[in-house]
Amino acid sequence: MNSTASVYAQRRARLAAQLGEGGIAIIPTAPERQRNRDNNFLYRHDSYFYYLTGFTEPNACLVLAADGTSTLFCQPKDLEREIWDGYRLGPDAAVSTLGVDAAHSINDLSTRMPRLLENTQCVWFPFATHDGLAARVEGWLAKVRARVRFGALCPTAQGDLCALLDEMRLVKDAHELDIMRRAGIISARAHVRAMQRSARMLRSGEDVREYHLDAELLHEFRQSGAQYTAYDSIVAAGANACVLHYRADKAPVRKGELVLIDAGCELDGYASDITRTFPADGVFSGPQRALYDLVLESQNAAIAATKAGARFNDPHDATVAVLAQGMLDLGLLDANKVGNAQDVIDSRAYFQFYMHRTGHWLGMDVHDCGSYVEPTELGDVSERTDPLSGETIKNRPSRILRPGMVTTIEPGIYVRPAPGVPERYHHIGIRIEDDAVVTESGCELMTRGVPVKADDIEALMRE
Repeated sequence: MNSTASVYAQRRARLAAQLGEGGIAIIPTAPERQRNRDNNFLYRHDSYFYYLTGFTEPNACLVLAADGTSTLFCQPKDLEREIWDGYRLGPDAAVSTLGVDAAHSINDLSTRMPRLLENTQCVWFPFATHDGLAARVEGWLAKVRARVRFGALCPTAQGDLCALLDEMRLVKDAHELDIMRRAGIISARAHVRAMQRSARMLRSGEDVREYHLDAELLHEFRQSGAQYTAYDSIVAAGANACVLHYRADKAPVRKGELVLIDAGCELDGYASDITRTFPADGVFSGPQRALYDLVLESQNAAIAATKAGARFNDPHDATVAVLAQGMLDLGLLDANKVGNAQDVIDSRAYFQFYMHRTGHWLGMDVHDCGSYVEPTELGDVSERTDPLSGETIKNRPSRILRPGMVTTIEPGIYVRPAPGVPERYHHIGIRIEDDAVVTESGCELMTRGVPVKADDIEALMRE
């Protein structure tokens, strides 16, 4: 077994130890999905399955017993299909290559699975993740029950495997962090390319479109070996930056306007996630600079609050405190109507310009798995009424940050025209986002290969 395969073997062993006596786990990979006639979407494996196997082929399933025995079901070798679809590892090579104990054709899953389930006590699988999986498990269990007259015992319990794997995936190991750092470096270079091309084309009088900048991102991702984008890239020029999930399209990129790019690559199964906002021609206007500096100040406050022992909500609270005061200082909010900064926070008046959270878990999925509630304090519940919706919300203590957890830090301001909002700020959307791994003393920003200070952005775009 090679060193990389041993990483996955260690994870399987850790999971097996949590299945309990007589436990058995079933983890399928993702199916292929049809895009149009005779053509599938670009295939991407299931994250849970990949976390335990490092295997990227479709039509596969891992079965793991509490004693650590692992069985892989995968596509059989088929030289004719491989001419069309590419190389298949096959069951014979899977044992030595992936370090599993046994491997069989995926075509044998339905016949072998009931026997694997016999005489076990609890069957674990990811709930509400794979369409039809629960029904297939019920079908296999029915076949086990049919053999009870021959002395077979049927599992009497089912467990959600997500609960175990989410906790494992939440804290990244050294192998994962190495990949995520490299993904951050690639994504940062891509942002730099896009910034510089925007300024260069505008200086030469060319017609610049959002898709030109999107092309720079894709070029750098693939040029550097990343397999995919981690999500659909957001390249939003001018007022489009006020649309949170805007996708790169054909809108013109104009001198004097800002461009917001939220984009990251996926490298070896792990996502990066960076947002930068920059002047299309390389020079911030006064109002743009004022709002940009406010968002950056709020991000710095959030970064300072991201450390081991803090709560997941602490960076968001730090962000909101800075933004609330800044919105009053810059005239976005009228103190005569909304009160002081604490009033703005209590009433959520800031929500008009900042309507999302400051971060999310990051890992194999760009919005990675893992509870945001501290599991040791689930019973500590209070209620509050949301001042905007009137909805009753149950508060539970947010997650205590631990070294190895990875989160994004992404405050923003989005100013749409509205009564009382100064016109100089209209249609300005700004977000600044970096990826942070929690350390004992604070956090490490993995994505600062692209400038973040306004002066540094302008200097970069002059090059």
